[in-house]
Amino acid sequence: MKRIGPLAIYALWLRDVKRFARTPSRIVGSVATPLLFLVFLGFGFSGAAIPGLPEGVDYLQYLVPGMVGFTMLFGASFAGMSILADQDVGFLKEILVAPVSRTSIVLGRIAGGSTTAIVQATLILLLSIPLGFEIDSLLGLPVAALILLLIATTFVGFGVALASQFRDSEGFGLVVQFVIFPIFFLSGAIYPIESLPGPVSVIALANPLSYGIDGLRAVLVGSSTYPLALDIGALVVSSVITVAVGTYLFERVEAV
Repeated sequence: MKRIGPLAIYALWLRDVKRFARTPSRIVGSVATPLLFLVFLGFGFSGAAIPGLPEGVDYLQYLVPGMVGFTMLFGASFAGMSILADQDVGFLKEILVAPVSRTSIVLGRIAGGSTTAIVQATLILLLSIPLGFEIDSLLGLPVAALILLLIATTFVGFGVALASQFRDSEGFGLVVQFVIFPIFFLSGAIYPIESLPGPVSVIALANPLSYGIDGLRAVLVGSSTYPLALDIGALVVSSVITVAVGTYLFERVEAV
């Protein structure tokens, strides 16, 4: 019987981290889009009267946590792409027949994808400081790190679950983009959820990223829509669900 192997988890995590670190183009590409959003939206709507914007909060302050969440969403969800890339070169077959459990493989992938997504999000947060973003309290950074970890785990689990149902990266990429953009626009990343029509705002409340971004605003900006405990609780539930579903579906992937 195959067992969960810490060494297997570590090896897959290290492989993903090294592969990310050795591709500067991937690092630049991962932060270019959210940085452009941050610059053009942050300065373009600076001082504008945006309905639902918290009183006393500048739009740039409001936008930065949203762009950090945006970076996490794309980076973590596309972690599933590496599974399909490994399938193309035959590496996936090798690890599937290795004497380790598939749960170990999933956990290793989640660990690697979460790490790279958090690095991307941290870069966006650091680059936003010269643009004028001010962190409300440095004491909130450990909580922000926890929220980033939960967001990453949620959407890496989602990416693994989705990738396990595909045989080619092209189809996976199209479906991920089709799913991700509604998640992004219904998360309150660039405008308050309260400004959305009633039925749409209800859908937004079922979006895990909504709570992730709101939690980041609570600890980084000092303003949030929901209690921080609710944000973290919702992320814990969503991460457990997506990891469980991702593991369940990956268990059924055939080594071909």
